[in-house]
Amino acid sequence: MENWYRRKDAWLRARPAVSRALLRVSRALTLLVYAVYIGGMALLLAEAIAGVRPWQQLIRFVLVPAVTFLAGSALRARLNAPRPYEVLQLPPIAHKDTRGKSFPSRHVFSAAVISAALFYLHPWLGTVFGIVALLQAAGRVLLGVHWLRDVLAGLAFGWLCGLIGFWLI
Repeated sequence: MENWYRRKDAWLRARPAVSRALLRVSRALTLLVYAVYIGGMALLLAEAIAGVRPWQQLIRFVLVPAVTFLAGSALRARLNAPRPYEVLQLPPIAHKDTRGKSFPSRHVFSAAVISAALFYLHPWLGTVFGIVALLQAAGRVLLGVHWLRDVLAGLAFGWLCGLIGFWLI
């Protein structure tokens, strides 16, 4: 895996326009996920006030991602796994100087649980944002700020918390 990261890094550094585009897309996807989530909260609030939806749906829509974010953040702080740029001594494509706290990826588990929340609201919207979470995961690896295991664990953690929080409880 180390050789793959080094080859990927060299390829991207030889193509600064591709690197910049990748960075812009990654940032845009992150903003999009949070903007649509906030929009979902606003929609549920308006519908709860109007009596169209029960308040419990809004509460669950807010609490499941919030609890997932707090639990995932605590887990990654406890594990304090090093990031690829720390281990390989390669500066990441995305400027980042955080030490440790790589596993699981917070960007990815947040995007995954928000996609589950959006699926709870409207299945087609959740499916689209599930794909966005996958793209976010790929971007975190390509930008050199996470290992593949970090983003896979982030996807699994976010979607599992969403499954438990929205359908099993």
